[in-house]
Amino acid sequence: MKFGIEFSPEKPTYEVAYYSRDAEDAGFHHVWITDHYNNRNIYSTMTDIAYRTNRILIGSAVTNPYVSSPVWTASAIFTIDEISGGRAVFGIGAGDKMTLNAIGIKWERPLAAVKEAVEIFRELNETKKCKYNGTFFNVPNARVKKNPSHRIPVYVGAQGPKMLQMSAALADGVLVNASHPRDFDPAVKALKEGAAQAGRTFSELDVAAYTSFSIDEKQDKAIKKARIVAGAIAVGSPDFVLERHGIEPETKEAIREMVASQDFKTMKEGGVPDHVVEAFSIAGTPEDCVEKIDALGKAGVTQIVTGMPLGKSKTDAIKLIKKEVIPHF
Repeated sequence: MKFGIEFSPEKPTYEVAYYSRDAEDAGFHHVWITDHYNNRNIYSTMTDIAYRTNRILIGSAVTNPYVSSPVWTASAIFTIDEISGGRAVFGIGAGDKMTLNAIGIKWERPLAAVKEAVEIFRELNETKKCKYNGTFFNVPNARVKKNPSHRIPVYVGAQGPKMLQMSAALADGVLVNASHPRDFDPAVKALKEGAAQAGRTFSELDVAAYTSFSIDEKQDKAIKKARIVAGAIAVGSPDFVLERHGIEPETKEAIREMVASQDFKTMKEGGVPDHVVEAFSIAGTPEDCVEKIDALGKAGVTQIVTGMPLGKSKTDAIKLIKKEVIPHF
């Protein structure tokens, strides 16, 4: 089992780099940086991390094919790879429809957009040149002056069966926003189908559980910290996923009202029930977290990405994971 950690660059890049260095020292394999226009720029943040770390892999988690040309994105990733001494990872996904709509960018044909962006990236990575005529992107004659001397790993953020199948056919890894083995049963099935169709084996994939993670020496504190994120995930989940976890429609509606009114106090104090936290996060003591990670490993997961909220503080959470979780694996 490998370990990754997610940081959202809401704070200055040097702070994110500081925590990334702590994660590296703790034994994490990957640091994943989220890409949202209202935070610090993802590539500036990844660059700062590259200068301040030595070993940890640095990935976008995830950028999207709509905001900028995949040729432009490839150039940014290649530059970070050079600065970091070969540690860049290209993470791409379909992006958030609501966010893109808010800034006037159409979210359309996500499967084709992601697939073609990966193919363009790979062509530039391998040859420095790209001529591509797809259904979504047309690149008449692109050329970069410097490409990496190695193959940069590509990870796709995927949820639905078609995106999962495509990821298994094209990518080195897949980032699945899920924290419970019950959600990985259908995901792994789709990944195996996609890999088989492409003549690959499932074992070639790094299957990353992109989790909401909350750890504390006291179980109730860890669960309380996880309630807001788990509730937000529940509200954004389709009904069939909620049914999979036995979450009632009225529970989803009650949480939706709390989110809409920003009643985070009620959410933290139990407005988001324990079974919702159980379904959409890894939360608890170090022993609880180890048990849940073990279960995900048995379901086919090969990397745990510890995402928000992490714990009482990022520093405390990283120390606990370093001391009592990673050594178990």
